[in-house]
Amino acid sequence: MITISLPTRFVLFPGRHHLLTCFQADYLHRLAEDGAATIVWAVTSANHENTRRNPVPYHRREAAIERFSVLSGLRSVVVPIFDTAPTDAFAEVTLKTIAVATGLELTPADTLVACSTPQVTKLYERLGFPIALVEADPDVRTMPERPWDVLLRLAAGDDTWRKLTHPATIDVFERYHLVETVRSVVNDPLVGDEGGLTTTRDYRTYVEAFASAAERKWAAVRRYVQPGRIVDIGCGAGAVLELADREAGLHESDLIGVEVARHLYQECMHKKAQGVFRNANVYFFQRNVLGGAILKDRSVDTTLTFSLTHEIWSYGRQRESVLQFARRIHDHTVPGGVWINSDVCGPDDRYRPVILRLATDDGDNPASPRRDLASLSSVEVRRYVGGLSTRARLDQFATDFAFPFTYEALADGTVQLELGSAMDYLTRKDYADNWLSETKEQFCGLGFAEWTDLLTEAGFKIDPASTRLRNDWVIENRIAPVASLTDLDDRPLDWPTTHILTVARRFWNG
Repeated sequence: MITISLPTRFVLFPGRHHLLTCFQADYLHRLAEDGAATIVWAVTSANHENTRRNPVPYHRREAAIERFSVLSGLRSVVVPIFDTAPTDAFAEVTLKTIAVATGLELTPADTLVACSTPQVTKLYERLGFPIALVEADPDVRTMPERPWDVLLRLAAGDDTWRKLTHPATIDVFERYHLVETVRSVVNDPLVGDEGGLTTTRDYRTYVEAFASAAERKWAAVRRYVQPGRIVDIGCGAGAVLELADREAGLHESDLIGVEVARHLYQECMHKKAQGVFRNANVYFFQRNVLGGAILKDRSVDTTLTFSLTHEIWSYGRQRESVLQFARRIHDHTVPGGVWINSDVCGPDDRYRPVILRLATDDGDNPASPRRDLASLSSVEVRRYVGGLSTRARLDQFATDFAFPFTYEALADGTVQLELGSAMDYLTRKDYADNWLSETKEQFCGLGFAEWTDLLTEAGFKIDPASTRLRNDWVIENRIAPVASLTDLDDRPLDWPTTHILTVARRFWNG
């Protein structure tokens, strides 16, 4: 039973509102005095979708709320509230957004705030608003399930979610196939709560890197691209698709970008809205392919992946996840179609023991590595790691690296370790800007021969154009000046493979 009683013109109901419950309909009816007050739905995180915390896009949430209003007889106003950096002024931001969008100036004199989240209710209480606690209301005799808990039932495949969910949500979810979407996104093995692989990545630097490398990447693969449906998975900010868009021979092709990171996906959509692409058939999806198939079987002529598969290896279940990904691509490839993959690669003999000599005079040499970098700001991490010598940075890398390896410091100052571990460090040592992100990823998980075996197992035929590559610019400018490599008898070794280009074709009878 609800004890709050006052002449209320508005009920402000802030929340993400991915799922509406039967309890909410009954509770709001009583708060609104059976329709005498207007419910103002402040839909937070309205600019987020396809993430664990926000699996349903705003326009579908809005549709369910409007249908909820019709079915329940409640008068509603729906306002999108975009996500902001954490702030104690979020209640004020929400009220101002509502005022700008609707002209409604909500005040404590005429508005009751309905919210069960303690951190949020405190912000409105501080402004003088009376509060109704919805699911947390002490006068509600039977503790109802919160909408998010009901949504987790749905994600877990528990069909009892339907008994608790309002028919408006069920209707919208079924019409737009959102049951499958929610299950896929919430159960995604790779994507974090906010729609990225890691929370420590500086996406600004990634956008710049993608843009500067796009022409080189496109030049390396253009000859293998087949017209038709061309899909770039892990498309970043869409830089490669911009180049494909300029190709006269591809002007009748569909260009499709798939990107999991929300920041990069939003940049793609911004470019499309600004008219960057001339081809009308350019589309972008924020999806993780491992979360479920997003393209129909035998529907894609060319799939492109650049610097993606090592992330699937690193954030998933290593070979198992990469093989699952390869099979998904094989399924959506037309017979005779192609998957072109360019990525980092481990040495063929990555388990071979080697001796590594590293510079000690190019930075600080602390007595031991720090173990608290995760508690520092990104600026502090960059400053500290960037100030270490090449040798000291190896110790720090071994501390932070998500794929533990052993190494032995020898009496002459050198280090003995496996070749793959040496190359994992040497190809990552200069990424101080994104250190905590980069140390979660393994570059040398698979060698070229192992890639060939994996693609064959997935059903592909390996084109002879597939090859090992070595980034000589990185070797000459970043590695060789501060490091040298020998075998255990102190004989110099050539720097090994750093990258691969695989061109994998689906059999015509596959």
